[in-house]
Amino acid sequence: MPYPDYPDALIARILRSVKTIAMVGASPNGARPSYFAMKYLLDKGFKIIPVNPGPTEILGQKCYARVSDLPAPVDMVDIFRNSEAAGPITDEVIANKDRLGVKVLWMQLGVINEEAAKRAEAAGLTVIMNRCPKIEYGRLSGEIGWYGVNRRVIDNRKPAAFSKGGSLARG
Repeated sequence: MPYPDYPDALIARILRSVKTIAMVGASPNGARPSYFAMKYLLDKGFKIIPVNPGPTEILGQKCYARVSDLPAPVDMVDIFRNSEAAGPITDEVIANKDRLGVKVLWMQLGVINEEAAKRAEAAGLTVIMNRCPKIEYGRLSGEIGWYGVNRRVIDNRKPAAFSKGGSLARG
């Protein structure tokens, strides 16, 4: 499956099923995209576990230095590092996937590592590359669709895909 062309149904299924996300490269700096993404996903009801060797806490969440230090369960690992760093991180995720229960490896916008993706898929993980779960959640839940972003038409109609019981809202 080409990485920019994931079906909306796949992305929505992942975002509905995931409860705990380990965010590798999370930053305590409020100006960094990983900070915004972490805050947004926390606000939507996801449990976010930051992974960064520097800070001990980010947004009130205990921070871990490495994937191998994480407590279980972790449903998804979100890589907020560059494409080259995604390779070793992927290998660490694969080595710990059974202990943690990881089902999804997600690489952020601009993060594309096809070799790492192949290894992760061979290990049984669902892989998403070059996408942001914050953006995808907002797009598929209709939050950005309210402004016409999805249809390229500005109006106030809710998108049909999530207006009748298909909400991504977390409970």
